[in-house]
Amino acid sequence: MGVQDVMIERIREIYAYREMIVSLVRRDLKGRYKGSALGFFWTFLNPLLQLAVYTMVFSTIMRSDIEDYYLFLFVALIPWIFFGTSLTGGSSCILAQQDMVKKIYFPREVLPIAFVTSQFVNMLLSFIVIFIVLLFAGYALQPEAILGLPVVMAVEYLLSLGFTLIMSAVTVYIRDLEYILGIISMAWQFLTPVMYAIDQVPEDMRWVFWMNPMTYVITAYRDILYYGKIPKLETLLSAALLGIAMLLLGWRVFYRLQRRFAEEL
Repeated sequence: MGVQDVMIERIREIYAYREMIVSLVRRDLKGRYKGSALGFFWTFLNPLLQLAVYTMVFSTIMRSDIEDYYLFLFVALIPWIFFGTSLTGGSSCILAQQDMVKKIYFPREVLPIAFVTSQFVNMLLSFIVIFIVLLFAGYALQPEAILGLPVVMAVEYLLSLGFTLIMSAVTVYIRDLEYILGIISMAWQFLTPVMYAIDQVPEDMRWVFWMNPMTYVITAYRDILYYGKIPKLETLLSAALLGIAMLLLGWRVFYRLQRRFAEEL
């Protein structure tokens, strides 16, 4: 059986376990703020509090030449938080469910898929706050630009899932990776134009940043939400190709490593 046939068969099997994925996502969303006084409201309160902090810091203390810098940062930070959380938190999603992995059979890909999907839903809810803030700030959301938003979100989801598949599988064998990823994620954020514009990077260094798949994703988000324009086709195409390539690579690595999960856990 060829690689393509194996992948198609695996997709069918994962689809058969879609109710398990939905159940895990629902459990994660419900349990995230369980026991807190405000409960699920924290999903909206967290980005609002972050916005308040950035507004205070960058409007009064660390002034930037970029107009409405707090919004410039905010529309990129929320997508980055989704990616960063998928990368760092997703690395331990297999370890966290090791009893389930050792006792019952199911496609192991279900666990990283459920984790990334849960973080994605959380990002979608945070986008409600982004839209409200943009409207109150007087930013007109361009319908033709907004049509590109689902495409960018889908690309980031594929990209995040690809990396999470790899990291969650490798962490089963190398437990220290779970802690190292915190440092990697922090460094990666500084090498992605989240807190600055790509134009601020020296021209002779930009090729390094364009090798980073998240540069394309963040640039597309900012074009749509902050500048109110349709992202360049080359930006969307590059992001889409990198997202698909990362997902395929992630699945291949995960599929090979998952065979010995039960022995390693």
